[in-house]
Amino acid sequence: MHADTLNSLSLSDVTQRLQSRQGLIFDIGPFRVGVKSRLPAISTHVADMYGEYRVPDSAFADLHFSVDAPLNMRALWRKQVNFRFDDETPFKPLPYDQARPFFEWGLNWCIATTAHQYLIIHAAVVAKNDRCALIPGHPGAGKSTLCAALVAAGWRLLSDEMALIALDSGLIWPVPRPISLKNTSIDIIRKRNPEIFLGPLVTDTHKGTVAHMRAPADSVAAAGIPATAAWVVYPGYQADIPLSAEPVSACHSILKLADDSFNLPLLGGTGFEVLADVAADCTSYKLHYSNLDEAIAWFDALSAEKAEQLP
Repeated sequence: MHADTLNSLSLSDVTQRLQSRQGLIFDIGPFRVGVKSRLPAISTHVADMYGEYRVPDSAFADLHFSVDAPLNMRALWRKQVNFRFDDETPFKPLPYDQARPFFEWGLNWCIATTAHQYLIIHAAVVAKNDRCALIPGHPGAGKSTLCAALVAAGWRLLSDEMALIALDSGLIWPVPRPISLKNTSIDIIRKRNPEIFLGPLVTDTHKGTVAHMRAPADSVAAAGIPATAAWVVYPGYQADIPLSAEPVSACHSILKLADDSFNLPLLGGTGFEVLADVAADCTSYKLHYSNLDEAIAWFDALSAEKAEQLP
């Protein structure tokens, strides 16, 4: 069926669909989502960040959720926002001005807790020539900053948050969405790439100050094209250090990826076999860096298989 994009809708149209009975339905990678909201911030966020995404001629959606103000007495004097998935409210309300990040955090949760046709690893994923690098990272490791810089430098965005590894093929399926930048990363990326679109700053969240970088249109257009896992890169940002890369063994990488998996225990032996295949097929590194230009050059050399350019 022919499907338009959200860019073909006015902000008024987006708002009306968000407030309709079936909600606003659009495609994000392999998922079709149905979203409801009466909040102007969500209408603007969707219009700002998801303009290139397909709007199907269908009322069906894989995931139904809403982001709205709670209807209770407390909400009369303290403006808050709730996230509802189907008929569940899995999180406590957040302050009203955190609606934009709540939308993204809640959608992450929906995918991570339901999409068990994939082994899901908490990692950014970027690709060149349909070979991709998984970039896991604990808070402070620089995962999202590195991901945003690579995407701005021409790498294809598959995800800022999760690697979706198909159980039947081992391919990585894209779910390109806005990149969540936090605190000092926001100014770093804005100064490096003033041409990119960043949403408004949202302060005082549990992650500090947050802003979202719009996914590139070409990454969204390629959302139906999976990639082959070729590298796993564990980033370690530290100020004022020279770039260095240490090989990581497949056995060690299995253990680290298992720790970063959302649903490995649920998938059992099948999930472990997929994880082991990915670790065996990928070349893994621990990357220490302080300079983003050097890190991007290292990734570019990696993608070109110019081993002599690697430290």
